[in-house]
Amino acid sequence: MPTRWNETIEVHRREVRDAILETTWALVAEHGLLSVTMSRIAEETGIGRATLYKYFPDVEAILLAWHERQITGHLEHLAEVRDQAGGAAERLEAVLGAYALISHESHGHHDSELMTFLH
Repeated sequence: MPTRWNETIEVHRREVRDAILETTWALVAEHGLLSVTMSRIAEETGIGRATLYKYFPDVEAILLAWHERQITGHLEHLAEVRDQAGGAAERLEAVLGAYALISHESHGHHDSELMTFLH
């Protein structure tokens, strides 16, 4: 297969995966962890259940993937903040400040049921 076709397929897969993660997070935030099912995720995402199962075996795997993506994003952000600061003390202060902001924002948007599950 041509490289362009492979790139297109990969972009599509990434977009579907991201849509699944975002939909699942929105459903959990709105309805609670225990009310979210694979059927509901597929329906809300606009894909078939068989397609959903090609990406993830269960709701737990989706939530763990969502959490991993969030942590990776936070670490990338902290590295950027570190790299923009000057000396060691400035870098430490910048990273700690950014981490405090991330921590504050995270605790305000996650319900305790989900946080207990993820940690």
